[in-house]
Amino acid sequence: MPYGDALYIMVDAAKNLSFIFPGQGSQSVGMGRSLHDAYAVARDAFEEANDALGMDLRKLCFEGPEAGLNLTENTQPALLAASVAALRAFRAEFPAIFPAFVAGHSLGEYTALVASEVIGFSDALRLVRLRGRLMQVFAAEGTGMMSAVMGLTPEEVSEICASVSSENEKVVAANINSPEQVVISGHRAAVLMAGEEAVKKGAKRVIELPVSVPSHSPLMERAASRLDEELSRIAFGNFNVPLITNVEAEPALSPERMRGLLTRQLTSPVRWVDVIRKMRALGVSTTIEIGPGRVLSGLVRRIDRDITALNFSAPQDVAAIRGFFVLR
Repeated sequence: MPYGDALYIMVDAAKNLSFIFPGQGSQSVGMGRSLHDAYAVARDAFEEANDALGMDLRKLCFEGPEAGLNLTENTQPALLAASVAALRAFRAEFPAIFPAFVAGHSLGEYTALVASEVIGFSDALRLVRLRGRLMQVFAAEGTGMMSAVMGLTPEEVSEICASVSSENEKVVAANINSPEQVVISGHRAAVLMAGEEAVKKGAKRVIELPVSVPSHSPLMERAASRLDEELSRIAFGNFNVPLITNVEAEPALSPERMRGLLTRQLTSPVRWVDVIRKMRALGVSTTIEIGPGRVLSGLVRRIDRDITALNFSAPQDVAAIRGFFVLR
């Protein structure tokens, strides 16, 4: 088949395609390096990130140290930079493929906004670095925590959280990752109590996560208020691709309304199950996770096995993606 014919097939197949972008937890030392070495556009992305933040973000991504990379204020811009570098490399390889929708998990929603051309890359980098700093500042060490609950439904976990929460000690379902995986977040004592109750109710496992920032919980209210101030200063463009939001699991239509959704995102659950189900209802049959790791692809398979989940994080992923679209 001539390569030009293959491109037309790719364009047609992309009508049922979404791009999804990873969030915190997908980072690792070395992320983005192979794409940086293989694609000039990826190198440019890291250069732009360094210039925007006035730090060697590329070195942190490629060489660490791991402890520095895992600091929330560093993790968030580092993941954004690595994901945008991957997105640009993907576009260089597959210029004829455009998604019908985009989405990102928590932090990944900012990458999705860059992909939709709603926020500029430099503005997004500065926003997420501030977002990470605010999350650290307003969640004093030891105050909050997060745990992953395996084997209970989101409804069961939410009921447990409500039953153990008090006015001063709160825990909520923060990440609805799959039908049987929910991350809970909040005050340390309440999270521990909810974990114990979940085991009693039949949870297969409860895993304490190695983070001190209780994301997507009421403890982030002050951080959300400060982030809202900064968002008001950022120029938002129109969506060139619809984005399914974390907060509402619906396509975002208004750039101005998106500001409020990004503020609410810090204290609201990431409704990833609903995001993927909404995409499916809108005709999506294939997702491509663009950026470090394969966490989201694994979640997609758990949510809906009829969706094909692909990845693009390294040059060796090109052959599988090209083969999938050409052979359809």
